[in-house]
Parts: sequence; C-alpha cells; structure tokens
Amino acid sequence: MADIARIIEIVEPEAKALGFDLVRVRYFKGGEIGPLSDAEEFTLQIMAERPQTGQLVIEDCAALSHRVSDAIDALEEAGEVLIADAYRLEVSSPGIDRPLTRPKDYVNWAGHEARVQLVNPVDVGSGGDRKSLQGELLGLEGDMVVLEDKKSGRVSFPLSDVHSAKLVLTDKLIAATRPLDTSGADEILEEQED
Repeated sequence: MADIARIIEIVEPEAKALGFDLVRVRYFKGGEIGPLSDAEEFTLQIMAERPQTGQLVIEDCAALSHRVSDAIDALEEAGEVLIADAYRLEVSSPGIDRPLTRPKDYVNWAGHEARVQLVNPVDVGSGGDRKSLQGELLGLEGDMVVLEDKKSGRVSFPLSDVHSAKLVLTDKLIAATRPLDTSGADEILEEQED
C-alpha cells in the first residue's frame, strides 16, 4: 500500500509551485497492467485546480505529472519507498461534478446538489438512520455540513464523518461553472486536419 499522508507531503508543494491547489490524492486498485494480464494495477490519482478557474488544462496536468514523477523518483533513488506496487499516475482536473474534499468546497458550492456517503449513519428523524444522502448543499456551520436532503429535509453531520461527497451534475451547476479554457483548441483542430 501507499502512505497517502506522505504522498500528499510530496505532491502538494509541487502543485503549489505551479500555482495549483491540491483537491484530492487517492491510491486505489483498478485497471490492468496489460491486455493479456489478469493482474490488476494500482492508480495514484491526483486532482488539482487553478484557484482562478477551478480547472486544469492538459498542459497543466502534464506539468504537474512530470513534477510529481520527478519528485517521487528522486526520493526512491535516495532509498525511500513511497509505493511498493506497480502503479499508474493519473493527474486531472476535478471536473464539473467535482468531489467535495476540503472545507472550502462545502462553502464554495453551497446552493448546489450534492451526493454524500457517510462513515457513520446520521439520524434523520422518522426516517431512521442513513449513510447515503442527496440534496441541496447548504454549507458549513462550524465543523458541521448542512444539507437539505431530498428525502429527510435538513440534515447536519460532522465533516469528519464524510466518506465521500461530490456535486451532482445539474443545469444549475453547469450554468454556475466557469467555461473551460479553450485556448489552443483551434491549433489542435488545424493540426488534425492536415
């Protein structure tokens, strides 16, 4: 396995050096090493964003991928084994229906629909206890996430109890999302036509 906390210590300064905010680092099993192999490979997934746009373009992903690879390689050459397994490095933008991973995400995306999976069930009154919620994110009150759940109404739960959370793709979210940076798209299309 991998020590995610240690990997974040390495990745975050590399992202900051490029002017990016780190959104999430995950290490999971998935994919195949080769078409004839039944052995599964691991993926080190890094999500980052430009604070001004909330996105990364392809060149940003490539730049961060190179910096992270170089940093990990240098530490491994010095004798520190960060990841013992074979793995694939995946660097991406969080996308429109982004994961909610930081306290500021719950504030910035208040008013939008979110799907939340909890570690510990939350009491929703007559509906009993639930670990899966979906509805309008109302924001943070201290360390408590507040959500207007579609089935149970207003629900609060500790941010520390969130297993996973992400925005739900809706027309409202699409309208609120900054347009993707399309600079350079014309050059790419022209090169493909030649």
